[in-house]
Amino acid sequence: MKLFIKNMVCIRCKMVVKESLSKLGIPFRTIELGEIDVEEILTPSQRELLKSDLVSYGLELMDDKKSVLIERIKNVIIEHVHYTEEPLIINFSTFLSQKLNYDYTYLANLFSEVQGITIEKFIITHKIERVKELLVYNELNLTEIAYQMHYSSVSHLSNQFKKITGLTPSHFKALKEKRRNMLENL
Repeated sequence: MKLFIKNMVCIRCKMVVKESLSKLGIPFRTIELGEIDVEEILTPSQRELLKSDLVSYGLELMDDKKSVLIERIKNVIIEHVHYTEEPLIINFSTFLSQKLNYDYTYLANLFSEVQGITIEKFIITHKIERVKELLVYNELNLTEIAYQMHYSSVSHLSNQFKKITGLTPSHFKALKEKRRNMLENL
């Protein structure tokens, strides 16, 4: 069972959480920043003890409802970016709000609070990952990729790509080609 912790942002926080879990006798599999994978479902009393112990360190055990909503937001974005080729007729914020039946401002604030990045940045990151896949497949040119990924222009795509990766799409593609050529010479 996954538990989500607010304000858990460093290695020291992980040590504090590990110490709390051990002190309370709660077995766990892994501890990552913002997330614990416990071996068993917590009883209400274990949950309350953990919650109060974490608060004393400035950490907060988040409700499962919020973590489920965050996952739903991620899944809608990933599904749209990676598996849908149809362009949206409405703004993505409206689409997400309608799809999840929540006010977009609430979704955006919750997502930023939990994930540490905005929904927009999460979308852009996934779009660039998808563009990288399409460049590696080498089936579409940059203009076709920009169109398929719903960018207003190749220039807009190139600017975002460089901002995220530090490379232009052409340079990224050239590096892939160079690597493949080197492997063929082995």
